[in-house]
Amino acid sequence: MKIIDLSTLYNERAKISELDLYIKKAKNLAGEGNDIVLTGPAPVWLYMKTGHALHGIATKLFYRSPVTGDIEIFNHTPY
Repeated sequence: MKIIDLSTLYNERAKISELDLYIKKAKNLAGEGNDIVLTGPAPVWLYMKTGHALHGIATKLFYRSPVTGDIEIFNHTPY
């Protein structure tokens, strides 16, 4: 399982104008066909766009926070 802390994709404050760069970085970190956990302090729009971008690339996608623990967003395991 690969963990992507979205706060590591940007400096100080996330900017929508840099969204394509953040998505590119997240895809590079995720690789192909892995189980991915998205975590870290980041704007909701960055979580949503990253999750959408990883659909079809990741096998499973989870959201993780200290309050909720892991929440499965999607699971494309072939069994």
